Amino acid sequence: METLIKVDVSEVPEKQDVLHNRWHPDIPMVATVKPGDEFRIECVDWTGGQIKDDDSAMDIQVVDLSKVHYLSGPVAVEGAEPGDLLVVDILDVGVLPTSEWGFTGIFALENGGGFLDQHYPDARKACWNFSGIYANSRHIPGVEFAGIMHPGLIGCLPSQDLLDTWNKREKGLVDTDPTRVPPYATLPYADTAHMGRMKGDARDAAAAEAARTVPPREHGGNCDIKNLSKGSKVFFPVYVDGGGLSMGDIHFSQGDGEITFCGAIEMAGYLDLRVNIIKGGMAKYAVKNPIFMPSPLEPNYTSYVMFEGISVDEQGEQHFLDATIAYRQACLNAIEYMKKFGYTGEQAYAILGTAPVEGRISGIVDVPNACATLALPTEIFDFDIKPNADGPKVSIPQGIDLAKAV
Repeated sequence: METLIKVDVSEVPEKQDVLHNRWHPDIPMVATVKPGDEFRIECVDWTGGQIKDDDSAMDIQVVDLSKVHYLSGPVAVEGAEPGDLLVVDILDVGVLPTSEWGFTGIFALENGGGFLDQHYPDARKACWNFSGIYANSRHIPGVEFAGIMHPGLIGCLPSQDLLDTWNKREKGLVDTDPTRVPPYATLPYADTAHMGRMKGDARDAAAAEAARTVPPREHGGNCDIKNLSKGSKVFFPVYVDGGGLSMGDIHFSQGDGEITFCGAIEMAGYLDLRVNIIKGGMAKYAVKNPIFMPSPLEPNYTSYVMFEGISVDEQGEQHFLDATIAYRQACLNAIEYMKKFGYTGEQAYAILGTAPVEGRISGIVDVPNACATLALPTEIFDFDIKPNADGPKVSIPQGIDLAKAV
């Protein structure tokens, strides 16, 4: 497999012109391939090396989120034009031999937060070892699981019209509550924009309007879909000539929702890809957002404890068919359950973000309550976590917790 893009995890990302951390139609392509080509792309971790393998979460506390995500690319595909679909086969996903570890962060409320930021507002970190296909952590004892390695972020460059649409609608949302912590959206910020091979005045003008990489959008982007692993096929809308395929944010494993925000097991890694084109595919298949066919490979867990949540919040307030609140309640219910076996809330939170838990919108029509479920695989624990008549037993060593910011 030809390595089309190589990265250096020991070098700062800004010195590597095969990387960029913004979306803009004018970011220069760093390589060109033909339909049918197969190639390898190396990626740094999403923070560009800001997080270290140690027992302090100070790096999580002070991480500069205006710099993320660092993406490899863009790659042009000969013949791809706006309106086409770019077909991307993910042939393999792996760990870079120069960086064989991963991390999970609970971000501080004032620095990005997470799905449960009101409940867990302080910065914490877990570091993970990789044992073949399995992950385990010195910060979370008693649990080991097979990962589903995948790119958290992959997509094509936007057109200028699409970029303008993003900026207008996201600024409109921020303007509804401009002092909110964390903010409703991450708006363009030129100071830390890394625009790949762009230079001079053109670079500065583009950096001022380039979109941040935090959310998923019509072109793909930061979708964090755990089943987008090796064996998957993705159909991306093409908005610029060549497509401009970029990728990064490689995960060793993740639970549905990546609920701690930096909730997956983040790592540097590589993707082996094959590309093709469906001419006029956006119109042929009425595609506005990417569609994909999931991988045939996944951990073979067969036993789960499933937690329900409904759209009634912690204060007892009723909400109408709110699936976000329902899933949050399912997550909180699972955390309270795991605490009975000796885990801290932060450890349980991290397990839900990293282990291959299955999240579902189970009911969305029975007014007024949406019902969401979270399925926790029991085989990932080295003790019995299933309910029984004897009740839960503390089954993990006490005194171990996620790293703190001290």
